[in-house]
Amino acid sequence: MEEQEPHDHQTLVFTILISIIITLVTFLIKKLKPNLTLPPSPPFSLPFIGHLRLLKPPLHRVFLSVSQSLQDSPIFSIRLGSKLVYVVSSHSIAEECFTKHDVVLANRPNSIASKHISYGSSTMLSAPYSEHWRNLRRIGAVEIFSNHRLNSFYSIRRDEIRRLILRLSQNSKLEFAKVEMNSMFSYLTFNNITRMVAGKCYYGDGLEDDPEPKLVRQLIAEAVSSFGAGNVADYIPVLRWITSFEGRIKKIASRLDEFFQGLVDEKRAGKEKKENTMIDHLLSLQETQPEYYTDRTIKGTILSLILAGTDTSAVTLEWALANLLNNPDVLKKARDEIDNKIGLDRFVEESDISNLPYLQNIVFETLRMYPAAPLMVPHVASEDCKVGGYDMPSGTRLLVNVWAIQKDPQLWDDPTSFKPERVGEEEVDMTEGGGLTMSRASPLVAMCRARDFV
Repeated sequence: MEEQEPHDHQTLVFTILISIIITLVTFLIKKLKPNLTLPPSPPFSLPFIGHLRLLKPPLHRVFLSVSQSLQDSPIFSIRLGSKLVYVVSSHSIAEECFTKHDVVLANRPNSIASKHISYGSSTMLSAPYSEHWRNLRRIGAVEIFSNHRLNSFYSIRRDEIRRLILRLSQNSKLEFAKVEMNSMFSYLTFNNITRMVAGKCYYGDGLEDDPEPKLVRQLIAEAVSSFGAGNVADYIPVLRWITSFEGRIKKIASRLDEFFQGLVDEKRAGKEKKENTMIDHLLSLQETQPEYYTDRTIKGTILSLILAGTDTSAVTLEWALANLLNNPDVLKKARDEIDNKIGLDRFVEESDISNLPYLQNIVFETLRMYPAAPLMVPHVASEDCKVGGYDMPSGTRLLVNVWAIQKDPQLWDDPTSFKPERVGEEEVDMTEGGGLTMSRASPLVAMCRARDFV
């Protein structure tokens, strides 16, 4: 071991020198390029690291402050290591990006997390614009998100909502009781997705200390935290080795792949007991179209559904409830609408939603004020183009500050106030009917009391 230490030290020094040389060469090449008209940029871009000092949470607020410091510029540029990044805070420029330049900006930037966790950037969330990406989109539209497929999972969603309501009612049958809602919503959304995907629950009574569910929850949490625009090692390659970041990501990816492959193998081995799960459906398609529905594609699809569909939904539910508690007049209108349209003696069903316009407005207004992905998923330019009147060189990364756009006073009246009425001008029907459903800094605690019929 003692003889290997000098060799390891030399390897590290050599790696650092190579990284510095690559950065310098990249910088010089860009200097030799024709003069480009770039968006305004904040001061103090330091050598090698650029504006990495700005990468502190919450990023969407930091970027709004930068935009305001640049005379409310709707688009600005920053350097993150050797990467050029454009940040858009304007509805019109965002629209230009995804209509006029939709194909040019269809790609996702490479990252350490997407490389290892997302199967070499080959999943729905990370694949580059290509025939493979189009195939994934077709699978999503036809086999996963079609009305037929979603309707087939209705009983799962209904059952998980019942479980949530019963958990809430256990301690609040007779009087109000404090309930920490963040974990409740996490249980709901996670079980919803995993039951639809694999027919399994990973939260609930008797599962809190079970080794497998505990490991799965930990792996998914680590995977979620590995993605994002704030991973410094994605911009300064040498940090991958100095911080052991890439090694940690590889371990997470290996354990996740082992878990997902286990789910696929388990379903494949139980052919005679086919269930209504997404894995079962995808394996059936694999028999007739093996070139499209490989194990790698199936595992990547499972990963995308869990990463994109659990935490985001739980966060949105928590913000919606927080808004209702902070706006008792809105809460009363929502309750009156449900009482009058649904009654007091049954649960709200999915089929009732179309008859509850004010409740829908509450959801839309929550998404406006608290988008689950305030900076969207990053994009990267595959070729040179012009955005907002500025040159965007190939390889430039794009972040769209949806959070800032949805609070733009030029677009919204009183944008920081929670007003579900702004979504639809139609007044909520309060007549009596004849007939008898971005994370917070601290978890929401609500006072709950069950209705008599629960």
